Amino acid sequence: MIHIFSSYNPYMDYGMGLSYSAAIVLMVIVAIAGMVVQARLKGVMAKYSAVSAPAGMSGKEIAEKMLHDHGIYNVQVTHVQGHLTDHFNPVTMTVNLSDDVYFSHSVTAAAVAAHECGHAVQHATGYAPVRLRSQLVPWVNFSSSIATWVIVLGIALMSATGSALLCWIGIALVAMSALFAIVTLPVEYNASDRAIAWLKSSGMMQGAELDNAREALDWAARTYLVAALSAIATLLYYVSLIMRRK
Repeated sequence: MIHIFSSYNPYMDYGMGLSYSAAIVLMVIVAIAGMVVQARLKGVMAKYSAVSAPAGMSGKEIAEKMLHDHGIYNVQVTHVQGHLTDHFNPVTMTVNLSDDVYFSHSVTAAAVAAHECGHAVQHATGYAPVRLRSQLVPWVNFSSSIATWVIVLGIALMSATGSALLCWIGIALVAMSALFAIVTLPVEYNASDRAIAWLKSSGMMQGAELDNAREALDWAARTYLVAALSAIATLLYYVSLIMRRK
């Protein structure tokens, strides 16, 4: 059933589908969700860091085995400082694991190491979303550095001349970051799927330990989901801000 209200609706103000106040509320909700997900992720990672992986291999050894099982021998496994700083670098062709993962024999270490190798496998097999994300990187780096300033200048110009053209150029720059965050989602989820599939098929993990690894990677993936929602919320905020000032 469709209800039509004649009274003021804050979610349908300014003719653009979302009012300024609603955009603020949306950003706050997403920020709270982000804090909840981050807290849960840290808890899950810490919990399974205390559980030994049944294979008895370190994160470094897990990573090397997964790479070799996929026929990848041109990627080096190394370690980096920090916590949860693990990443695959396609430029240097390295899987970089934090000390907590590189040296650890835990379920968390195995899951994270396999996930990062999942990115290496994506790169080796030409996974389409990875190629798209790589193409977007220079554009996003440029747009994110100037987008806010373009919008601020655009609002000032709109106040003086009535023209919103520069504002919308700024919106387009913000949209680039939102697009990047959205494209990142299948990249991260697919890397986790590859990690879990390999951990199972290789016999590295079975049963409860595999479920633990899947839970850890699921919560890690949700951080990227929140990041995408945050980017979309930010885009809607700027759109509502400009429409409010028109």
